[in-house]
Amino acid sequence: MPDTATTPRNITAAHEDPPAVRIALIATALLIMGVLIVVPLVNVFYQALAGGLRLYFENLLGDPDTLHSVKLTLIVAPAAVLANIVFGVAAAWAIARFKFPGRALLTAFIDLPFAVSPVVVGLFLVLIFGLQGFLGPWLRAHDIKVIFAIPGLIIATAFVTFPVVARELIPLMEAIGADEEIAAVSLGARGWQMFRRVTLPNIKWGLLYGIILCNARAMGEFGAVAVVSGRISGQTDTMPLRVEKLFQEYNMPGAFAVASVLASLAVVTLLVKSALEWKTRSDLAAAAREASEGGQA
Repeated sequence: MPDTATTPRNITAAHEDPPAVRIALIATALLIMGVLIVVPLVNVFYQALAGGLRLYFENLLGDPDTLHSVKLTLIVAPAAVLANIVFGVAAAWAIARFKFPGRALLTAFIDLPFAVSPVVVGLFLVLIFGLQGFLGPWLRAHDIKVIFAIPGLIIATAFVTFPVVARELIPLMEAIGADEEIAAVSLGARGWQMFRRVTLPNIKWGLLYGIILCNARAMGEFGAVAVVSGRISGQTDTMPLRVEKLFQEYNMPGAFAVASVLASLAVVTLLVKSALEWKTRSDLAAAAREASEGGQA
């Protein structure tokens, strides 16, 4: 007869908290999430639409400076994301596939933007690319403007967000391993063919996940962009900067209207992220079923 003290049901029950504890923890988590996330999010949309749809669209589309901030954000964020895709894939490939001196140092440098304040990032970009900075005289001589211009906004945003894609891909590529890539090379595939037909299909969901998170972070970047932009209305104001400026001018309907657009982007990002997670779990479950069926056969 099986030992009732060690049956799976008893083991599972031993690791379960009492119902009162579970209810209290769930209620506390929901309360904190509601107070810190749901209520402020709902309030943003409520305040933005309090004056009606006509006033809402007038604040968004009728103000040239606000409209320019939306357009500028849609230029800066995709450019920064594209730069991070290139860097993230290259860094993940180097770290996950090769052993070389300085590998741990490179990994640490990838995490540097997470440890440094974005305001400090903006400051040292000014010290490098500003008129009195390290590259300032050369840039001025060649009539290249970085600080208080779109290139500076892109550089600042890319720097702050560049760990996101790399950090999503490094553990994924290490977990997948290089067996399929080695097999492709042994069969005569060139580097680009191997990447396009073997590596990219294996990392596609992780890459998309990183792109979504990187884009969300880029859209909402404030600190570094505030330093390098000069905060010039109608020229270098992105949407987060425009929200802060409208708030300082006591234009609450305009501030909440722009904030609602950023909040909508956050909600869309969350939905796409959840869809990708569901798709990834479905693919993993399908692969596990195929493997089990193949083993039984």
